[in-house]
Amino acid sequence: MAPHPDLAAEQRYVDHAYDCLEAARRRALSLRRLGSVGPGGTHQARYESEIAEDAMRARLASLALPEDAALVFGRIDRADDERFYVGRVAVADDRSDPVVVDWRAPVAEPFYRATGRAPMGLSRRRHFASRGRSLLDIEDEVFGDGAPATDSDEPVGRVALLAALERSRTGHLGDVVATIQAEQDEVIRDELGGLLVVQGGPGTGKTVVALHRAAYLLYTHRFPLEGQGVLVLGPNRVYLRYVERVLPSLGEAGVELGVLADLVPEPVGDIPEDLLAARVKGDRRMVPVLSRAVRDRQRRLRRDLVVGLGLQTVRCTVEDSERLVAAARRRSRTHNAGRRFVEQGLWEVLAASARTPVEAGEVRDRLRRTDDVRAALEWMWPVLTPAQLLHDLFGSAALLRSAGGRRLKDHEQAALRRPRSASAEDVRWSAGDVPLLDEARSLLGPLPRKDDEEPRTYGHIVIDEAQDLTPMQLRLVARRSLSGSMTVVGDMAQATGALAPDGWEDVVAELVERRANRRPPRIRELSIGYRTPASVLTLANKVLAVAAPDLTPPRSVRAGDAPPSVVLVAQGDLAARVAEVAAVERSAVGEGNVAVVATDALVDELADALSSAGVPFGDARRTGLESALTLVPVRLAKGLELDAVVVVEPKRIVDEEPQGLRSLYVALTRATRRLTVVHAEPLPAPLLDAGS
Repeated sequence: MAPHPDLAAEQRYVDHAYDCLEAARRRALSLRRLGSVGPGGTHQARYESEIAEDAMRARLASLALPEDAALVFGRIDRADDERFYVGRVAVADDRSDPVVVDWRAPVAEPFYRATGRAPMGLSRRRHFASRGRSLLDIEDEVFGDGAPATDSDEPVGRVALLAALERSRTGHLGDVVATIQAEQDEVIRDELGGLLVVQGGPGTGKTVVALHRAAYLLYTHRFPLEGQGVLVLGPNRVYLRYVERVLPSLGEAGVELGVLADLVPEPVGDIPEDLLAARVKGDRRMVPVLSRAVRDRQRRLRRDLVVGLGLQTVRCTVEDSERLVAAARRRSRTHNAGRRFVEQGLWEVLAASARTPVEAGEVRDRLRRTDDVRAALEWMWPVLTPAQLLHDLFGSAALLRSAGGRRLKDHEQAALRRPRSASAEDVRWSAGDVPLLDEARSLLGPLPRKDDEEPRTYGHIVIDEAQDLTPMQLRLVARRSLSGSMTVVGDMAQATGALAPDGWEDVVAELVERRANRRPPRIRELSIGYRTPASVLTLANKVLAVAAPDLTPPRSVRAGDAPPSVVLVAQGDLAARVAEVAAVERSAVGEGNVAVVATDALVDELADALSSAGVPFGDARRTGLESALTLVPVRLAKGLELDAVVVVEPKRIVDEEPQGLRSLYVALTRATRRLTVVHAEPLPAPLLDAGS
């Protein structure tokens, strides 16, 4: 096919844009020379030099392009004869005239949103197919009289989109900034503030939309978000490694990526947890349980406190201590803040009981270090860290019984019990403990006379895979939000957590519960699947129809290379045959990547088989998706995309995972090109007609 007649001219423009980008980098580096000072410079000069250095680094970061990433995506021609080239970052020439406009700028919106029925002032939209600096092809869409009135859900820049989708995957998620579609762009550019909920099935681009929205908001609302901070929360560290390059590729280094464990200072490990314990820890009933646990540490004395003060004795009766504790509860907002009221009240009570008049301050100075007084204070109102509160609570059947009361059943209290360590500081906490530690911190407050940092809050929070967060985890996230501005992204069909919600209304209720004058949440849906081919969705949707019958499955824009393959093997040959299939799939995808997805217990068995067969592989738990072939426990598969996926023993996934059918649906929808199911046990009912 003949090349586009404008290909050479557009290549020259692209080369000019790269030249201007390089000139901008040189200007940024010149800031270092202008701001540098010698060793004898003044304090003010050194301070200004540091500011210039920071500005230079920030500017260079914003101008950096990932390897093989295109600077310019395309062009929009307006009906008023204005023309703009749209790209990854804004670039100007030496006269400060725009050469490329940033994809997030308002003028670039029609590049993603215009349709034949709503051209948004365009006469033409031009998409570039590129590899780095080289322009490979051009695709034009013409608007106006005589132009075809395309459907609103027709993909924008279809040729460029399909080329991007067919490209082999790597161990890292790539940005989609050149091929963002209209329904995705609508979510990305939604207004700041309040709660935005985005429901999207597999392959609809939820994760990339969430990340691009973070970049868009920081660009559009640089003040105040740069100071307040933008946080993106992912489900696990495999996910973080997978997406870590997206935001830097968009010129944004100011967005913080993390998991829930990063929001508390206590050490958290990847500790397996009993399903019942995980459910109890995530249940909202833990709010009054922890509140009661704190109150249980605010106690009257068991006997009168009598201590010597010089030649006389002073006394605090049990009744006095009860009044002190009650007063401190009324006066203090948090537990640790109440300690000073108890202490001051105790000095006053002891002073009042003396036969010879004495000041409360003198009593404090003379008695505060005596063993009996210190023991009395620790009994009445101990200063506690969150770790100490939970360590004591989970290590004592009596404390659990008192705090749990009628809220937790006996077997639920038993699920929380664990052996006491020598010290609370020695405990390595589980993921389920994280929201409890944070809830405890909100009840306890900072330690007295300590410069404890308040938990960090953020101007906007993006939560990916939010359908898996428990009510207690959602409370933690809500506390980190400065104003309630959040983007919540997920798929109810993939809700596989210990406490899967019934719908988004359950998630919304926890996130906005404590917000006064809260704005109503906005709910958007991504309905078109881009990553997952129709051939794979056809099989996966059989599981979806049982796992989440109320949800509408996404539609795919492409058919796929081949239908899924279902392989029945003999019981004793499972691991060896999986190794054979994995090797075949590895060859079939060329430079792409392959994942073998199974339950945790089966992953270790498969690792031995792959090693015995001499097939090189990686383990997602340790190396993410850095290897061409990776073993992925199904609990870590969510949010990942791979060229080929081998799902092993669907029945075990259904039987062993908390939300088995939904976990199977997740596993089946990770593939962008090829899917193989290998089984020795009978297939789950939804897959029985898939063949063998």
